[in-house]
Amino acid sequence: MAFISFEGIEGSGKTTQIKRLLTWLSRSHRPVLHTREPGGTEIGDAIRQILLHPQHTEMVPEAEILLFSAARAQIVHEVIRPHLQQGWIVICDRFYDSTLAYQGYGLGMPLEALQQITAFATGGLQPDLTLYLDIEAEAGLRRKAQTPEEWNRMEAKELAFHRRVRDGYLALAQAEPERWVIIAADQPEAIIQSQIQECLSAHFPFLRQE
Repeated sequence: MAFISFEGIEGSGKTTQIKRLLTWLSRSHRPVLHTREPGGTEIGDAIRQILLHPQHTEMVPEAEILLFSAARAQIVHEVIRPHLQQGWIVICDRFYDSTLAYQGYGLGMPLEALQQITAFATGGLQPDLTLYLDIEAEAGLRRKAQTPEEWNRMEAKELAFHRRVRDGYLALAQAEPERWVIIAADQPEAIIQSQIQECLSAHFPFLRQE
């Protein structure tokens, strides 16, 4: 089994790279689950609509944290942990590190409290590997602006917020180098994917493909 999370600010290219990775993983003939946060369950998808709706500008950080954590608790207990126990490879587009980066570093909420809430919601579950696609906030938002129909409440926050989030991600990666791998997201898509595949092959020998 392997639990792999993808992290990155808006416009980092997570969705594109995960799609490419799923095609590559299909050749391993091992069961693979792709899911996302918030979402991945009926309850989580409903919470996602509340969290990301652009009109919900009145939402306070405390409510935001608890809603993200509620969706996370549901997907861990209903989806992620059962599949890991059955030996699946689980690819998750965002996990709890997003809360530490966005609500912790971005909104200035206390990291210790967020870590305690996260541990309760996940039952202590951690990714085996976290791939962080790094890009400057300005460049990421420019990319995201090319798909305005997908613009949500988090993406609409001011540039300074997104810069703090990126700084937070880099700090988290520095604190846990054994779990995190930073990949520059301003490279050609094929090169990024090649680096991702090399990283997974190194971390999980059973995924090596000749």
